[in-house]
Amino acid sequence: MKNHFFMLLLFLFSFSAFAQEEKNVEPKEIPQGEIFSSTQSVTIDGKTINLATETGTVQLRDENDKPIALFGFTHYKKTGGDTNRPIVFAFNGGPLSASFWLHFGVLGPKRVEVNDPDYTKPAPYRVVNNEYSILDKADLVMIDPIGVGLSKPVGDAKWADFWGVDQDVRSIGLFIEQFLIRAKKFNTPKYLLGESYGTFRNAALVKYLQDKGIAMNGVIMVSAVFDLHHLLFGPGDDLAYLLHFPTYAATAWYHNKVKDKGASLEAFLKNVRLFTENEYAPALLKGDQLAANEKDAIAQKLADLSGLDKSFWLKADLRVKNDEYFQELFRKEGLTVGRLDSRFTGKNEDLLAQSAFTDPQSDAISAPYISAYKDYLYNDLNVRKDLTYTTSAGTREGFKWDWKHSGNIYWNAQVAVSTLEDMTAAMKRDPNLKILILNGYFDLATVFYGVEYSINHMGLEPDLKQNIIMKYYEAGHMMYIHKPSMEKFKMDVDAFIDQTSQ
Repeated sequence: MKNHFFMLLLFLFSFSAFAQEEKNVEPKEIPQGEIFSSTQSVTIDGKTINLATETGTVQLRDENDKPIALFGFTHYKKTGGDTNRPIVFAFNGGPLSASFWLHFGVLGPKRVEVNDPDYTKPAPYRVVNNEYSILDKADLVMIDPIGVGLSKPVGDAKWADFWGVDQDVRSIGLFIEQFLIRAKKFNTPKYLLGESYGTFRNAALVKYLQDKGIAMNGVIMVSAVFDLHHLLFGPGDDLAYLLHFPTYAATAWYHNKVKDKGASLEAFLKNVRLFTENEYAPALLKGDQLAANEKDAIAQKLADLSGLDKSFWLKADLRVKNDEYFQELFRKEGLTVGRLDSRFTGKNEDLLAQSAFTDPQSDAISAPYISAYKDYLYNDLNVRKDLTYTTSAGTREGFKWDWKHSGNIYWNAQVAVSTLEDMTAAMKRDPNLKILILNGYFDLATVFYGVEYSINHMGLEPDLKQNIIMKYYEAGHMMYIHKPSMEKFKMDVDAFIDQTSQ
């Protein structure tokens, strides 16, 4: 009994001492963020535009004004510009990638030249004035979500508070709202521009902002995906095979591996769509009830349109995954095909492998983009050289994305994750909202036929559906590395901003 009494006294004494020690600890100071200023310029159509530029981080607050992160961005503002000049908030995808791809590829005042569609030689890389920038039409904010760029949690916040579908939308939505306050831009035309996963994010973000009373004039989707199961070849699910096939055919067309190329790529793909809908889809729907002679006939047509042997299609039971296609198309030549842009080819690292090991397009352009952008960041934008710019959250220890989304009924299944319902709701609640979708025919990461399928299943009335504008490019996921597509990108985005900012 005495021992118990002694232990109780010891515990009370220790707790009191600990409490007193905690009371005397100074509260940890939360960083405020740091902004680096510079002056940049861009010449477009012979006219030079001077830009007041700020790069760095601002303190992001939650809904109760509690600091939760340092949020990284670059803001280009035309000097002496109209106070009601449009503003574009832009980001890449991933999840979770920094925004330097769009920033140094097509949107910002400078861009790096790459040897499209081949490998770019090592440094020195050629950085040039970007005559295809949108900065003659709008001010620009390049966003780096928390986990990439210079962005990081502060205070009690953790990485996991930002790494997920809904968490990501919330933090970017908070940043945009707080930025509009800081920059006095609430009453200006506003746009979202996202690439890849950034389009998936956009579809939910536009509704999130709308619910907060912030209506977008337009949303620009670069290489879009709204239903993630369209990218996943799930067991017993034939849809992904059907949606990828037109891009297989486009790839074979580009590489001269089809028997009849037709008058143009568009004419060729029109026939491919008809085959996919009227013959391929019914064949897959039958499963093992498909008669042998029917299966043989479908395999032959698949071979004629895709560049793969009929025997391969039969061995695959008429179902070929994208990474199998990358590996098989040029197996005999010892090459593999690009996922992000199937115009690219590279050395096949294992001729016996069923799936490709690497993406030639990514291998070809990553070094010039990353190196040239970081040189620009630290030497032109004046970012402090002891700050690390993180290009991908995948390099961070413990990175894991939470795929649950409050907008999905079956949110526990990753294959069910979709933000299409969010975009549908946003369009129905604001009939003035316009969507511009830019599709690369040779993009095997987010396939164009999958986007078409999603748009055709939104259940929109004709007057609303016409608010969705589809544009196509004879390039891949990052269509702007292809010079003719970069020119078209500029024309399409300019026309969209002009149309929706009045």
